[in-house]
Amino acid sequence: MTTAPSKAELFRAMHHGTQPLVLPNAWDPVSARVMAEAGYPAIATSSGAMARVLGYDDGQLTPAAEMLEAVARIVRAVDVPVTADLEAGYGLDPKEFAERLLATGAIGCNLEDSVDGKLVDPAEQADYLCAVRAAAGADLVINARIDNFLYGGDVADAIARGRAYRRAGADCVYPIFAPLDIFQHLANEIGGPLNAHASPNGPTASALIALGATRISYGTSLQAFTTDVLRELLPELI
Repeated sequence: MTTAPSKAELFRAMHHGTQPLVLPNAWDPVSARVMAEAGYPAIATSSGAMARVLGYDDGQLTPAAEMLEAVARIVRAVDVPVTADLEAGYGLDPKEFAERLLATGAIGCNLEDSVDGKLVDPAEQADYLCAVRAAAGADLVINARIDNFLYGGDVADAIARGRAYRRAGADCVYPIFAPLDIFQHLANEIGGPLNAHASPNGPTASALIALGATRISYGTSLQAFTTDVLRELLPELI
């Protein structure tokens, strides 16, 4: 008797399909439902967008319990797999992080390698990712964000970090805001699934896919875009 694949297994397989994985980033159950209804096979959350909805600024300022409960509400709102952006883990030890995230029903996480605007030592970050993988087993799809292009690291360091995070058990690596002219080089040198950041105002998913991206996400850009639309609409309502 065969067992049906779990949502985590299905989501992991999406990183290796014939078509790149495009993930819109939700910030509440309403936005998540709209994305699922549009036909997206999985949804990511945006920690920055969710922090603002919860009344906090971005940058690990949201209490872990509040962020995890917000993730759980999004998971309950849709039937598709949900992967959660949880910044740098909110100071939780790897075992507690994995257990509390899995309790929300999420099947993946995005973990970044910077805190307070400073890059974390890559060996320490690799150890953290390895410990999360050991605690979660195959039940979490781990996306390891590389923040070099936010906070001053160079290309060689980004490649070294990407390789280290892959060895530590990350399923996908995310060199956020990597310049387009080096993205193909990063894809070739790091190997494996590579996440890129798209935006309604560019770069587009198709452009990033052409450069070697296999997973596309939008971060806070979709919430910012809809907020701008609302801002423009409001004067017309008077």
